Amino acid sequence: MAANDLALDLEELQQLHSIAKRPRVLSLISSEIRNLEKLSKDGASVSSLQIPASVLTAAKVIHNPSLNYVSVSSFSWDQDNDKVKIYLSLEGVDQEKMETDFKPMSFDAKFHDVHGKNYRFSLPKLNKEIVPEKCKVLVKPTRVVITLAKASKGNWLDLHYKEDKFKPSLDKEKDPMAGIMDMMKNMYEDGDEEMKKTIAKAWTDARSGKAADPLKRYT
Repeated sequence: MAANDLALDLEELQQLHSIAKRPRVLSLISSEIRNLEKLSKDGASVSSLQIPASVLTAAKVIHNPSLNYVSVSSFSWDQDNDKVKIYLSLEGVDQEKMETDFKPMSFDAKFHDVHGKNYRFSLPKLNKEIVPEKCKVLVKPTRVVITLAKASKGNWLDLHYKEDKFKPSLDKEKDPMAGIMDMMKNMYEDGDEEMKKTIAKAWTDARSGKAADPLKRYT
């Protein structure tokens, strides 16, 4: 009911109340007047509480890509057959000011306004696949617990994906010897002085034609 209609109805009821004589009629009119007065007051209260649209728009949180983040370096982790749990040593995190992004092979967690700073913990390439919709983050007073749901049961050797440098490439379109040579390069880079001398000699012999296969001496 519009405020103008309420005012007109209230005025008419008050006129009727002034000329009514029967007690029952007076009581009914008085009751209806009170109801209309209450409706009129409630409508005025709602109107006074309304906030301009421009103010509401200004209060929205706007994502700022230029925010600076401090990497969370203090953490630990453990696992079982189905999930991996990561424990971040971070105190004072607000659940409402947290942003997470879980993907099958990565995840990114951002914690805003923690004692005046923004923190971030991310793993751009996980050891194995996870199920994003089953992952969760639990905020506790002195730490944050991130639970990653494994896509397949099993043990993870590490949180990060690590390529086996000593495994030759199996690309069929690539020269078969290229994969072996790549493996030898990795062995040379990671080996001790004795290993480097041995591989260097084998390489030199292969180039000079003394050995057709640089790995022949190891077979």
